[in-house]
Amino acid sequence: MLSNETRAIIKSTVPVLEEHGTAITTVFYKNMFEAHPELLNIFNHANQKQGRQQAALANTVYAAAVHIDNLEAILPAVVQIANKHVSLGIKPEHYPIVGEYLLKAIKEVLGEAATDDIINAWAEAYGVIADAFIGVEQDMYEKMENQTNGWKFFKNFTVARKEKESENIISFYLTPADGSNVPAYEPGQYISVRLTIPGEEYLFNRQYSLSQAAQPDEFRISVKSERDNDPNGRVSVYLHDEVNVGDVIEVSAPAGEFVLDATKESPVAFVSGGVGITPMMSMFETVATMTPERPTTFLHAARNESFHAFDKDIRKYVEKMDNAKYKTLYSDQPEGFITREVLAEMVDVTGEVYVCGPVPFMESMITELRALGMTDEQIHFEFFGPAVALQ
Repeated sequence: MLSNETRAIIKSTVPVLEEHGTAITTVFYKNMFEAHPELLNIFNHANQKQGRQQAALANTVYAAAVHIDNLEAILPAVVQIANKHVSLGIKPEHYPIVGEYLLKAIKEVLGEAATDDIINAWAEAYGVIADAFIGVEQDMYEKMENQTNGWKFFKNFTVARKEKESENIISFYLTPADGSNVPAYEPGQYISVRLTIPGEEYLFNRQYSLSQAAQPDEFRISVKSERDNDPNGRVSVYLHDEVNVGDVIEVSAPAGEFVLDATKESPVAFVSGGVGITPMMSMFETVATMTPERPTTFLHAARNESFHAFDKDIRKYVEKMDNAKYKTLYSDQPEGFITREVLAEMVDVTGEVYVCGPVPFMESMITELRALGMTDEQIHFEFFGPAVALQ
């Protein structure tokens, strides 16, 4: 438990973190990677270069300061981040390193304003928060390892098939290199792929949604090429162009909190934009096969028909379902966007909605769904990248 004095000091730093948080985390990552370059084998280089990881950490530190009297309020964020951590193989010994360089960054950015009392208070608070993460992640690792066909950290998988789904999305079917089966996973979860790319000094990690309902012997990920989006494109272009059937890559066990409750039979809607369709495929296929009578809507936004993945698959399932509606809108065409009117026509607001896609798309969809009277408890969402808070 933190002392009243420590909590008071932490709360007094909230305005400073609001103003200087990203500056602190930018200095933190720079200094930490200079001292511990081996950590570049874990962190997403593209998120670093784009400033997304720095912003995500700044948001997390700020939230911890705001809620220091009741850290349980940030538990959902802790669980979401912890899922990403276990998918990347973060270990307890990494936390003291992070703590050391975070405190040094606070001191460097704030200068004399970072008094010994402030540094000591944050050291104490960081210890409590780090212990919470370590405990949550330890439970996750044990659950991963102890499940049927489970493991923790990374395991070798073979690329069994490679199929083009659209102009910019290719699916990779992955099977364990040791010939075993894969663990069951919840619809909506993701895995990390870890790659050694020739000519690159460090390993590359990327997280991809599992894009089909759970199968006993394989995973499927569906990767959008970011060929025109440097630095994001390094991994996706390598997967598209260089990774072939028979190649072996490292894969983590499934993780993630953005999952379908497959036990429900109430109305459900899936609203996706672009490559955000990938976790929806796992969820939708699960509904179609387990509860085909469930009232279901699938709304998808794509640039045009050539960039629309899984259209035939979705239509095949819809035909076999008792009460399913499906609509796609193409932004290259007039009236090609999912508007409040489209949502009102297609979505049963008494049920639940799952939303995934680019951040601006999700912010728009969530705003419109709320305007239609849906509550936050009814709206579930996930986005790609570090855990940045949606407005």
